[in-house]
Amino acid sequence: MATYSVILRKGEKTARAHGMEASGIKLLLLHFSQKTPTELYLDIDKEMPETNQIAFFEGVDQYVINHRPVQYIMGYVSFYGYDFLVDETVLIPRFETEELVANVLMQYDEVFSGQSVKLVDIGTGSGCLAITFAKEEPKIEVTATDISEAALLVAKHNALRLDANITFIQGDMLNPISDMKFDIIVSNPPYIPDDEVVADIIKDNEPNIALFGGVDGLKFYRIIIEEAQNILNQRFIMAFEHGFDKAEEIRALAKKYYPSAKIFTIKDMQNKDRMTFIVNK
Repeated sequence: MATYSVILRKGEKTARAHGMEASGIKLLLLHFSQKTPTELYLDIDKEMPETNQIAFFEGVDQYVINHRPVQYIMGYVSFYGYDFLVDETVLIPRFETEELVANVLMQYDEVFSGQSVKLVDIGTGSGCLAITFAKEEPKIEVTATDISEAALLVAKHNALRLDANITFIQGDMLNPISDMKFDIIVSNPPYIPDDEVVADIIKDNEPNIALFGGVDGLKFYRIIIEEAQNILNQRFIMAFEHGFDKAEEIRALAKKYYPSAKIFTIKDMQNKDRMTFIVNK
């Protein structure tokens, strides 16, 4: 029987031969080994049980031959220290979005000083943003919306598993919450321009409704920023994740509707303009 180390190298070689990222193989080995990262590290030169090997190489084939995302093969993704179930009905949470959570929590402390507030996550998908806010700050009452009934089923399942109290509402953008008031609006809407070339592994697997944001990628930002004034309290935070090249346009749009608010962009860990905030104290 082959060791974990030998199997890992074989899987990585297969991935590279098909032009796929070898990092995905490491995630698959960790998943199908049924070990923690520490356990796998300590057991890397031990033999991998045959049944686990078979499952692993089936996963490798799905990844390198069928171009299925590793997260969908495993059925979950780690986000902000929590494991979220994901499938083809929801966008796979990205590491950059964890930075949005951290920065929103920092702004919450600065603007609201620990007071009880109401937050809405527009276009919640898997529920990763909404659920993480509810878990990380008990004084934030969270509502989450999505146009997709299938996505909301995944989000509700994640909330149940992670014991997070979220109000989920199905509907398009701000329509289902037009008669409500919030202190914080958070959104990571679809922001890829319709004609932009996207890797097949993304385009052919993740829901297009969660990827593409109109001709220039700003369709949903325009809707939210224009209509948000009807549901925001006087003191508020609006926070968006967006394409790295859209910050200036989003700031200009925000200034049009909120001329007295503080509007600023924060770079992500890759030094790219990734998050824009609109804050009114």
